[in-house]
Amino acid sequence: MSYVEVSGAKVPIRMWTDPAAVEGVAMQQLQNVATLPWIKGLAVMPDVHYGKGATVGSVIAMHGAVCPAAVGVDIGCGMSAVRTSLTANDLPGDLSRLRSKIEAAIPVGRGMHDDPVDVGRLHGFPVTGFDNLWGRFDGIAEAVRFRQERASKQMGTLGSGNHFWELCLDSDDSVWVMLHSGSRNIGKELADHHIGRAQKLSHNQGLVDRDLAVFVADTPQMAAYRNDLFWAQEYAKYNRAIMMALSQDVLRREFKKAKIIFGDVISCHHNYVSEERYEGMDLLVTRKGAISARSGEFGIIPGSMGTGSYIVRGLGNEMAFNSASHGAGRRMSRNAAKRRFSTRDLEEQTRGVECRKDSGVVDEIPGAYKPIEKVMEQQRDLVEVVAKLKQVICVKG
Repeated sequence: MSYVEVSGAKVPIRMWTDPAAVEGVAMQQLQNVATLPWIKGLAVMPDVHYGKGATVGSVIAMHGAVCPAAVGVDIGCGMSAVRTSLTANDLPGDLSRLRSKIEAAIPVGRGMHDDPVDVGRLHGFPVTGFDNLWGRFDGIAEAVRFRQERASKQMGTLGSGNHFWELCLDSDDSVWVMLHSGSRNIGKELADHHIGRAQKLSHNQGLVDRDLAVFVADTPQMAAYRNDLFWAQEYAKYNRAIMMALSQDVLRREFKKAKIIFGDVISCHHNYVSEERYEGMDLLVTRKGAISARSGEFGIIPGSMGTGSYIVRGLGNEMAFNSASHGAGRRMSRNAAKRRFSTRDLEEQTRGVECRKDSGVVDEIPGAYKPIEKVMEQQRDLVEVVAKLKQVICVKG
């Protein structure tokens, strides 16, 4: 579909979904965002749903301002995927051992490594840039610097919630590795710190929602936020890169005879800010639950833990600020999912997938998410499908 335009106070709201299908509280959030004095455009992805301040699945373009709550608290959260030379025939009938090996190599939930990962021993890891990341740690907000040890040990860890690691098969039975994670606790603490600072600024006191508080250009508060934001986005990128390298090490050991070849890793943020130019204007584009989809750019759009995911190529639709959805999107809250579904439902909906099937992940059941096929249909003018993947192993915290 092309987009539907809904009237907004300062800008029209371009929606790549049926407005009538969007929950009322999410529509109100979109209308609230459209009142911001600095806004220049608002695009809404088909996976849109209620979030803190701004909806998940929204792309907000502002001039001279940025809203930290519109980035989200998991700064730099995103996806990475790589195709391997393995095929379905190379996989054992029982995948539980491989799942256990991955869980042993990559801490999940609130877990962390006993010691920081020695990136020098990781095959093909870009050590130079990584050292530069930690060389800039003393420049981030003083309020979170005491977290350095924890941040260094959480580098290369998955986290919990909707974060996951998967082994997937495409339509040609090629094996892919795919994972979803972000900036872990250090990103959350930086986000919370700056959201709190923004809410106290005088220019934000008249906003319709205090969670939409912004930093404005040419102020020390904006400079501090941009510094910490871009640092956290880089942390998230390296976090995924380390997990991908650890995954490849596990697969090499488990499939020694196959002499695995890995393709180029595809990686994309979906909670972040980017400096971009549209209609002759330099804008700060915030994607909260959305990926960049410039013409020819590869991206990843995952479904839920029992359905499937897509490798896509962007079509460069500037009406959407060159963006696409970040996934299927929730259709019910975590608490609602726990009330509605049982572990028996989870077992049924994840049949054929080697994964957790206990009460701790019922809130991640496929039934709590929108149908990924419909989401993809609604954004045919934003991306084209390169490969459809179906998971055979799913690791969750």
